Amino acid sequence: MAKTYDFPSDLLAGQEELHQVRSELSALLKRLPWSVAPLDAFSDDNGWRKVERPASPGWTPDEQAEVEKLRRREHELAVFVTTHRFWAEVAAPERVDARSGLKHARERVAD
Repeated sequence: MAKTYDFPSDLLAGQEELHQVRSELSALLKRLPWSVAPLDAFSDDNGWRKVERPASPGWTPDEQAEVEKLRRREHELAVFVTTHRFWAEVAAPERVDARSGLKHARERVAD
C-alpha cells in the first residue's frame, strides 16, 4: 500500500488550482482556431502522413490575453507547488511518490 502524506492545506489548494487552470487552458485552446495569426487553409501530403488545416481567422487580442493570463497563472502555480517548503520535509527517495500522491490527492478525497 502506498504511503499517505499529510500535505499542508496551501499546497493542496495550490495543486487543485493548478489542475483547474490547466483544465481551463486546455478547454480554451481546443475552442480557439489552430493558428494564432490568420492563415490560409493548406494541405500537405508529401510527409509520412497527410496534413490538412482549414483557414484560420487567428485569435482576437482578447483571446490572446486570456491564453497568456492562464499560462502565466499556470507557471506561477507550478513554481509554487514544486518549490513548496513541504518537499524539504520528505526524504529524497520518497519525493517522487509524494509528488504523485499530491497530484492524485483530490481523487482520494472524492472516494
